[in-house]
Amino acid sequence: MVKPAKSQFVCQNCGTAASRWAGNCAACGAWNTLSEEADVVAPPGSGLARASRGRAVALETLVSGAPKIVRIPTGLAELDRVTGGGVVPGSALLIGGEPGIGKSTLLLQLGAAFAKAGRRAIYFSGEEAAAQVRLRAERLGLCDAPLSLACETNLANILATLAEGKRPDLVVVDSIQTLWADGLEAAPGTVSQVRATTQSLIRYAKAQGAALVLVGHVTKDGQMAGPKVIEHMVDTVLSFEGDRGHAFRILRAAKNRFGATEEIGVFEMAPEGLREVANPSELFLGDRLTATPGSAVFAGMEGTRPILVEIQALVVPSGLGTPRRAVVGWDANRLSMLLAVIDARCSIPFAQHDVYLNVAGGLKITEPAADLAAAAALLSSISNVALPAERVYFGEISLSGAVRPAGHMLARLKEAYKLGFRDVVLPAAGDLDASGLKLSLLRVAHVKELAKILGL
Repeated sequence: MVKPAKSQFVCQNCGTAASRWAGNCAACGAWNTLSEEADVVAPPGSGLARASRGRAVALETLVSGAPKIVRIPTGLAELDRVTGGGVVPGSALLIGGEPGIGKSTLLLQLGAAFAKAGRRAIYFSGEEAAAQVRLRAERLGLCDAPLSLACETNLANILATLAEGKRPDLVVVDSIQTLWADGLEAAPGTVSQVRATTQSLIRYAKAQGAALVLVGHVTKDGQMAGPKVIEHMVDTVLSFEGDRGHAFRILRAAKNRFGATEEIGVFEMAPEGLREVANPSELFLGDRLTATPGSAVFAGMEGTRPILVEIQALVVPSGLGTPRRAVVGWDANRLSMLLAVIDARCSIPFAQHDVYLNVAGGLKITEPAADLAAAAALLSSISNVALPAERVYFGEISLSGAVRPAGHMLARLKEAYKLGFRDVVLPAAGDLDASGLKLSLLRVAHVKELAKILGL
């Protein structure tokens, strides 16, 4: 008598398995994410069921006689910057982003660039028909690129296609949530299907030396959908960010085994596709109104690239019992901390005011060095006094009110000087040799000194 297959309930957010269904996952707390999946059990007498004695493997040293791995340029300078200089053969990249942000457009341009360079590139589309992909290629002016296209979601068919003909240099799968394997009794997009299909494709890429690019969906919180183990399996995780109200898009490296993390590439969405932005600082500062109170320019760092961005603050009297605190592009908790520090150390209260803070252009800033620029914008808005137009700010503010030094100070100063700024408010601590730059350096050790510079 054949025993019926057991089933388990797997969280589609974190991958935790449970014996019965529940409203929310006990591990991550997400609601309505438990989905029933068949439990894969090895048949009696198979190699998976019985224990294996194993075999000894050969041990190697760190010195390798193999030739150095040569990166493949993508033809897109901003993408090369994010990946660390190009795509490594045999590597696996996972790129995620919100629907409509431009993932398919970017990868179609990438595949066309590979094909035009004489390399074999294959694009597997699981979400669009071939006619839709050709329509996008026509709009982007890429119809003449010898890019191989297939619309397939069956993993076995994809591996069989890759095994035919010349070894591909680039394989694009859009998206991994649409693939399914024959041996699993689960719907496409479930944890088991995503894990199995990703593992099979990565195994092929490592064995054949082909660069693999996978498109992943994201949740409503902006996190990569599916089990977290997928991000551990791939070599590089890229997130495609942007605001639908702005034309530019930011490609950020969250993980990179072959280069630096937190590196960004900036693109602009144009009618002919994604266009690279060589100088993002000019893009973020292009529409700045210099005579408006509450506007301060922050000299930040994104990876190894210095970027100047405008931080806007609006402080108005509140008629509510609990004043509003609204933040776009910055950490709301850090704004609350900064307001408390200014109140306690400078005796400038914000308790009766609504505070709105915005990073212009839709850029998201996580660097603590933005504290000084945000404080300058807040003080300027509450006093209704505009800041000097040719001045930039950077520095971290501690709870004591002390201004702590930031890294890469010389790179920030060079970017500010290149864009025509002449005054810099920066931390008093930290070694700095800016003798070659014609900049006026205003060094502050405490947030009180910043208020004194602004005349408060």
